[in-house]
Amino acid sequence: MPLALLALAIGAFGIGTTEFVIMGLLPQIAGDYGVSVPTAGLLVTGYALGVVIGAPLMTVLGTRISRKTMLMLLMALFTVGNLLSAVAPSFPLMLAGRIVTSLAHGAFFGIGSVVAAELVAPQKKAGAIATMFTGLTVANIVGVPLGTFIGQAVGWRTTFTAVAALGLVGLLGIARLVPAVPRPEGAHLRRELTAFRNPQVLLAMAMTVLGFGGVFAAITYIAPMMTHVTGYSDGAVTWLLVLFGVGMFLGNLLGGRFADRHLMPMLYGTLGGLALVLALFTLTAHNEITAAATILLVGALGFATVPPLQKRVLDQAHGAPTLASAVNIGAFNLGNALAAWLGGIVISAGLGYTAPNWVGALLAAAALVLALWSAALERRERTPAPDPAAAPRIPAHH
Repeated sequence: MPLALLALAIGAFGIGTTEFVIMGLLPQIAGDYGVSVPTAGLLVTGYALGVVIGAPLMTVLGTRISRKTMLMLLMALFTVGNLLSAVAPSFPLMLAGRIVTSLAHGAFFGIGSVVAAELVAPQKKAGAIATMFTGLTVANIVGVPLGTFIGQAVGWRTTFTAVAALGLVGLLGIARLVPAVPRPEGAHLRRELTAFRNPQVLLAMAMTVLGFGGVFAAITYIAPMMTHVTGYSDGAVTWLLVLFGVGMFLGNLLGGRFADRHLMPMLYGTLGGLALVLALFTLTAHNEITAAATILLVGALGFATVPPLQKRVLDQAHGAPTLASAVNIGAFNLGNALAAWLGGIVISAGLGYTAPNWVGALLAAAALVLALWSAALERRERTPAPDPAAAPRIPAHH
């Protein structure tokens, strides 16, 4: 494994920690600023929307410089955003810090995916992308619980200071370990935009929004669902999120292992399995053991789709992968924001804390339909049209 992948994984670890740790610290932050918990929830929504906007924006700005330089600038931006969050005297400034941080997120994973894929042999590309995303999944097992613990014990500002320090380590790692690849010839915005004319790229992104939305419909409301429906204590929620992180880690490894060889079958299996497990979650949430097992499965099936979907976008965006790759990272976060909003609607409608699981199951099932449609389109494109000139001639009789 090239050491450069380790530097990318450290950056991914920092980004994953800052994105998810906020969910465990919302009550403290809300209390400190004197705002309600739903208002503090804007720190989650604002971050997700910042990723959606920042992914294409920062990538377009980065087409003029080398990918290594851009990755270093993104890590610097990430560090500054977390420092601003750590010292923000008011809630609006804290929100600004979150948005600054989120601008680095999409472009880092988008450009990082392209760099990771270029560091290895063609048949190992999905595995290399998965290695970088391992940083994001390990963040959920180690970074988020540790950050939550530090935030509850010493204060949430310490957590964000520690994450800023992680950003600095990632920046130095990229500076030392990632090879300086010259800016790709013809990496112009117009060329990068051509990828979006390909229906397969758009279908892969729609699968990302819906499939990942399925995961987040359930996970966003995991704390009230586990405490009110399942009967877990508040303290147990941290460990249930660790379990979700373990599922993500295993699913990401699985997705990276099989996506290089059986990409579409991998997507059918994971999206179909995810839809089924989320539908069953409405029943399994009523028992502590089955609820915990389901959380692990949701993490595993959800994250097993990440390397194949990211590779699908890279494969289809011929010669213009950078912007498409970053926009697909934005699509994951668009799925998060959409699912959290839809989940909130069904809870507000009085359908109960397990209702978001039905929303998730429907989103994952819709992603499966798109995967089948995408494969059918591809088969049709591969089948050559009959050539009238090649029609068999009837021999003339003399």
